[in-house]
Amino acid sequence: MLIALLPGDGIGPEVVTEAKRVLDALNIDGLTYEEAPVGGAAYKTLGHPLPPSTLDVARRADAILFGAVGDPDCDALERHLRPEQAILGLRKELGLFANLRPAKLFPELADASALRPEVATQIDMVIVRELNGDVYFGEKGHRTTATGLREGYDVMSYNEAEVRRIAKVGFETARARKGKLCSVDKANVLETSQLWRDVIIETSAEYPDIALSHMYVDNAAMQLVRNPGQFDVIVTGNLFGDILSDQASMCAGSIGMLPSASLDDGKKGLYEPIHGSAPDIAGQGKANPLATMLSAAMMLRYSLDLPEHADKIEAAVAAALADGARSPDLGGSMTTAQMGDAVLGKL
Repeated sequence: MLIALLPGDGIGPEVVTEAKRVLDALNIDGLTYEEAPVGGAAYKTLGHPLPPSTLDVARRADAILFGAVGDPDCDALERHLRPEQAILGLRKELGLFANLRPAKLFPELADASALRPEVATQIDMVIVRELNGDVYFGEKGHRTTATGLREGYDVMSYNEAEVRRIAKVGFETARARKGKLCSVDKANVLETSQLWRDVIIETSAEYPDIALSHMYVDNAAMQLVRNPGQFDVIVTGNLFGDILSDQASMCAGSIGMLPSASLDDGKKGLYEPIHGSAPDIAGQGKANPLATMLSAAMMLRYSLDLPEHADKIEAAVAAALADGARSPDLGGSMTTAQMGDAVLGKL
């Protein structure tokens, strides 16, 4: 079983290092690693954020453990050379269309949430986000209007096949949980969202055991802070999913706590914390590695068929938090490595 390690930029190498320490501690037979540069780090050494050699490693691997991309030094580059294009390129080239982002509050972190404890403790959901369509991949550019004004444009679009395949992931995820699926769109003003809703409803006929509801994205954002306990599984498009999952992370205590899985239509997946590269704290030992460790647990569960090892990581993280392990984002002062030590101690 080959794992591609793509640490990337900023705090990416720091958090991936700690996640690998946890994986090594499990002593899993046959687990091997191959590391490759990605993002700004790859551009600076190889001239492209996703060089062919890195893409080759990702294609050969059974799963990918990803850190983060984003480097202020690269902000002035042409868009196709910016670090963020690496993750978009991996999703496209590997067919990673389904992003699963669980958001669950560890009871020990109720005081870290921006919500009242009695509200925050309700949070236990999965956001299923489509990854290969929407404005991120639609036609985009700059043009000049008839009156000479500069204008930027990004086209939002989905075809019915794209919606149907992510809908099935949403329904199957709900079936494995509490049987409730909420589809989030903006069908009152967007034609793309109207097609989305129509196809979701059509697909629901195959899942009569799942309770389906619909919600406009602005209301969903409000409900996430008002009554998050109402959600089991949310399925939504690329743009709305990006925003709502970050919001859910802060409701659950910290963006440094949430893992994610980006899956193809088989077992291959890219696993990463949902936080960014945080260049302002890179190299200072302040990054929270728990989301990356929990991403590694998702990798063991979804791509490598090792759920018992995934359980061990998740239990060790919970036990470390119960003992008071806190990085700066959680109101503590432990370094990245000390947080790693705390989890390793529980393994």
